[in-house]
Amino acid sequence: MNSDTARLGSRAGRRRRPSATALVALLLAAGLAGCGPAEPSADDAADRLAAGIESGSVRGLDFANVTPAAAQNHLTAVFEPIAADPHTVTVRDVTVDDTGAEKGRHATATLAYSWDLGPAKKWTYTTTVGLSKQAAPEGSTSNGEVWATTWEPEVLAPGLGQGDRLAVSRLQAARGDIVGADDQVLVTSRPVQHIGLDKTHVAPEKQRASARALAAAVKIDADAYAARVAKAGPKAFVEAITIRTGDPSVDMAAVQAVEGVGVLDDELPLAPTAGFARPILGRVGAATAEIIEDSDGAVVAGDVVGLSGLQRQYDEQLRGTPGVVVRIIPDGSGGPEDKPVEAFRAAAVAGEPLRITLREDMQANAEAILAGQTSPSAIVAIRPSTGAVLAAASGTASEGMSTATLGLYAPGSTFKVATTLALLRAGLTPESVVPCTEAITVGGRTFHNVPGYPASALGEVPLRTAFANSCNTAMISQAGKASQQDLHAAAADLGLGVDLHLGAPGASGKVPAKAGTTEHAASMIGQGAITASPLGMATVAASVAAGKRVAPVLVVGVDAGQGAATAAQVAHVRSGAARVGGDATGGSGASGGGGDGAPSGDAQPAGDGLTEAEAATLRSLMRSVVTDGSATVLTPLPGEVGAKTGTAQYGDGSQAHAWMIATQGDLAVAVFVETGATGATTAGPLMKQFLAGPYDVGE
Repeated sequence: MNSDTARLGSRAGRRRRPSATALVALLLAAGLAGCGPAEPSADDAADRLAAGIESGSVRGLDFANVTPAAAQNHLTAVFEPIAADPHTVTVRDVTVDDTGAEKGRHATATLAYSWDLGPAKKWTYTTTVGLSKQAAPEGSTSNGEVWATTWEPEVLAPGLGQGDRLAVSRLQAARGDIVGADDQVLVTSRPVQHIGLDKTHVAPEKQRASARALAAAVKIDADAYAARVAKAGPKAFVEAITIRTGDPSVDMAAVQAVEGVGVLDDELPLAPTAGFARPILGRVGAATAEIIEDSDGAVVAGDVVGLSGLQRQYDEQLRGTPGVVVRIIPDGSGGPEDKPVEAFRAAAVAGEPLRITLREDMQANAEAILAGQTSPSAIVAIRPSTGAVLAAASGTASEGMSTATLGLYAPGSTFKVATTLALLRAGLTPESVVPCTEAITVGGRTFHNVPGYPASALGEVPLRTAFANSCNTAMISQAGKASQQDLHAAAADLGLGVDLHLGAPGASGKVPAKAGTTEHAASMIGQGAITASPLGMATVAASVAAGKRVAPVLVVGVDAGQGAATAAQVAHVRSGAARVGGDATGGSGASGGGGDGAPSGDAQPAGDGLTEAEAATLRSLMRSVVTDGSATVLTPLPGEVGAKTGTAQYGDGSQAHAWMIATQGDLAVAVFVETGATGATTAGPLMKQFLAGPYDVGE
């Protein structure tokens, strides 16, 4: 009996092809039986065809209507866009025709294709192929009769016609929004315009002049842009700049007057304004070669990805999963049916929103207040009850650096909140009498009070008076009652000098647990090796307001480890701006920069934690700074406003960092200006303006 006739009908679920071991066993069995060479089988022919298509090579197969070379060329051309993607081709079933004069000489095989075009993008389909038993074609490796394949375009994909090809397009996923406090959408798709030169719309001899004219209109480097235009292809659109639609800073009339200019409308994820929290939020744009290489295939050229800030840190979450569409491209004969036909589509999955704690009104107000500062500056606001960072603004003079969260500077007398906590733990009270002299010398270094220190607050004064007016000498006189380790522990209990887990890069500061005699004296007034960020000092104020150590949070719902800053991310003061600090004048001992927000290597465990009783005393002392001390600028504000000023001289002593921290209701704020006069006169008015803003600060 013919071996094919014995297998009439469908054989669903059969394997693609027998294993090598099974083939050897079959051949041995046939030899032992003395039956000679095995008779050709439609099943085997279908298996070989499926294996050849899967491997991308059908050159050794037998075909009824084309040469192996023609079939190979067709296979390569059709599958070229997806050949590198994982795929399988298996035989679903083989049916041999058992009717008519050609009984047992014709068969139909069903091939099952499965293409893995990316995560959740599996394209599966079946095709049918005709097989016929005939004499071996010329050039075949077989003798006698073989089962030959009738090669048609639809063997490779349903609907494929003669000369048609496949094309694959990537579908960009909608990027997730960044959402702030009270569900305010901070970053979302907003209209933009890509402005550039279309080289097909301007004669070659005029392209250089047009490029320079466009560069002048959009205020970019004319030489560099003209060079890019010259290097681009003859049909290129060479982008000069991307702007928000309607950006008043660009003279669109001048742009449109340039011969060959093109303006393309688009959308990009943008914040409410160009500068809104940009050092923190970051920006998006076309994927760089480095990002593509590091993505393990998840990002390809042309994808829009996060390039910096939170957009980069949480890019995988925000960018979502791209989709894919496979189209059949007609042969181009120009007929009425000559239109691409969609063969497969896997929809893109939109990115997940990123929830952060910034309040749009507070952040915008803080940035507006800092707009006039000519040196790096920052305003950080925290809600003590939750630790939520409501504003983290850095002035434009910070030149893109997040001074608010990463800038480390000597905190000066704002650190006296921690110093006073250590002294309270040593047994002092607000009414304890301390000596406030005009100067004090420790280890050969002389410390003074800030210029203009009130004479009425000199002498033997209560600790409250020394704190309210920021007497350096009084604090230093008590250095023997609070060790450097005590300062370290007190600062840690207030949230300064500890690891932060914002969900974003952030540095608190550094408070060494060990210091020599002179260095310890400097530490008592926030000098020496002590550093703090505006975020760190806002945390100190928040802890006092909350009655416990506050852990600031910027990104909602992330693992604790995601917020630690790396050494490269932590910003240091610019070269030459050495930190001396303190409401002090004179003396040496400028400290180097550094620190990543974690305690120093010689740190011991922190204290037992801030108590409500300790915090209540500190709140009372900070209130005295407003009512009777160096922060009277805040007196007109409603509520129980408390504050502490800080003036930290640096360099040769002729310049000073200006600080102020304050609490008002359920709000704690730090204001910092790298180069100012004093905390009271430079940071104070900025603090007043921020606290008087048009928003509810809570009780």
